Amino acid sequence: MDSSQTIYQALKNAGINFVVSLPCVNLGKLMEMVDCDRDIIHVPVTREEEGFGICAGAYLGGKKTTILMQNSGLGNSVNVLASLYKLYQLPILMIISHRGTEGEFMNAQVPMGKATTGVLDALEIAYFNPKTPENALKIIPEAWTLAEMGNAPVGILLEISFW
Repeated sequence: MDSSQTIYQALKNAGINFVVSLPCVNLGKLMEMVDCDRDIIHVPVTREEEGFGICAGAYLGGKKTTILMQNSGLGNSVNVLASLYKLYQLPILMIISHRGTEGEFMNAQVPMGKATTGVLDALEIAYFNPKTPENALKIIPEAWTLAEMGNAPVGILLEISFW
């Protein structure tokens, strides 16, 4: 299995049935797989805050939610994570394409690449950084369980080398 297929299978194994996504070159193939799955509701959005709001409503309606996004959008999401997800103790699994890491070709991605883990730490959001698809296959269902049990967001950081 390639990295995108592995992430898709891990989401299926976790029982994820509602996915919001934002455009990302690394997540593109995964988004196509999710979009073709009749058991998953897929909602593409243009802003992270919008996606988190939609996922909050879906979770309250009984769905298991994930957002597919780049780490550059994490900065846009600080307020919604702190004042909606943390305050009201809502779980969500964030699959984050961690741009700006080793091998990044676009200099504009590097500052947020360096800040990503610090932002998650400041928000007290647990995160995992699987290095291989095999590792992600195990970690992602466990991360969703952690999100549900802790009623909190959990991040999966996928660096450039992962893809």
